Amino acid sequence: MLTILILLAYIPSGTFSIVAMDPETNEWGVAVASRVLDVGYIVPWLKAEVGAVASQAYSNPYLGPWALEELAQGKSAEEALKIILERDTMPEERQVGIVDTEGRSVSHTGQSTNAWAGHRIAPYVAVQGNILTGPEVVDSMLAVFQRTKGVLAERLLSALEAGEAAGGDSRGKQSASLIVVRKRGGYQGVDDRLVDLKVVDNAEPVQELRRQYEMWQYNFLSPAYLRLALEEKDKEEMLLKKAYALLVKALESEIESPEVYNSLAWEFALKKKYPEKTLKAAQRAHELAPDDANIMDTLAEAYYAARNYEQAVYWEKKALEIEPDNEFFNTQLKKFEEALKAIEE
Repeated sequence: MLTILILLAYIPSGTFSIVAMDPETNEWGVAVASRVLDVGYIVPWLKAEVGAVASQAYSNPYLGPWALEELAQGKSAEEALKIILERDTMPEERQVGIVDTEGRSVSHTGQSTNAWAGHRIAPYVAVQGNILTGPEVVDSMLAVFQRTKGVLAERLLSALEAGEAAGGDSRGKQSASLIVVRKRGGYQGVDDRLVDLKVVDNAEPVQELRRQYEMWQYNFLSPAYLRLALEEKDKEEMLLKKAYALLVKALESEIESPEVYNSLAWEFALKKKYPEKTLKAAQRAHELAPDDANIMDTLAEAYYAARNYEQAVYWEKKALEIEPDNEFFNTQLKKFEEALKAIEE
């Protein structure tokens, strides 16, 4: 039984991953895919304001935490890699990619990792993979990451898709993960998890990861950038542009989810930013779900943000026709009526 357990511990785990930093937003991220169960449970290690690590091949689970500890003490990515490999008893079985707090990148592919195995690095990004169809996997990932525009999460996911399209794991597909951290980037700023997505077991894990991300970015990523813009005045303009770009992207997409447009419209209306596009998002939500009282309330709030108080009152009354005892709707109506009265006097 002991022999069996040892063998199981050393099943080759082919993986392709990308580790990167966005110096403009101070975000660090890892995207990874593999023909193993729940690769997102094994490979990514990240800490906001410190760096990010991918630890794979015959993965030593200590390498990620060790590397982050060294980075937190001020070591460079290269210094941290050297230290953790010296501590490891089987460094030639490992594959590691690191990007530090300054965006310096480094990768290691041990000589005993299973072919094809290799890596590519550039400023702010490290790409690595093992048991791949060939070097075109990591080459494609790096090229796509460097030319893709948008937020770090989008660039990482696009690179992962490119790696899969180029051949990916030579054994097939099973799981994928996308994680991005940023100081106070988590839900309502409680933690640093700006994006936290993974596909544990799926016939098309990267495709499923994309499907999840398409919803996530509008429901959580855009509101996070809006909130952070208010908290960090020195980065306000840049973060607002990130949030606005996601709003425009949604409006230009073919997504038919009223919840997506409603969530975007609500967040932007509360911040009173970009009222024209906000109103379009609210109207799109209403078109997709014309009998939803909560969406009518959002539409009213969007009109209020656009200073069209008459329409705000109209749509709040429509919401109350459906839910006449809704206390929040009644409070909203009072707010809108007071605003309308003020401009009429």
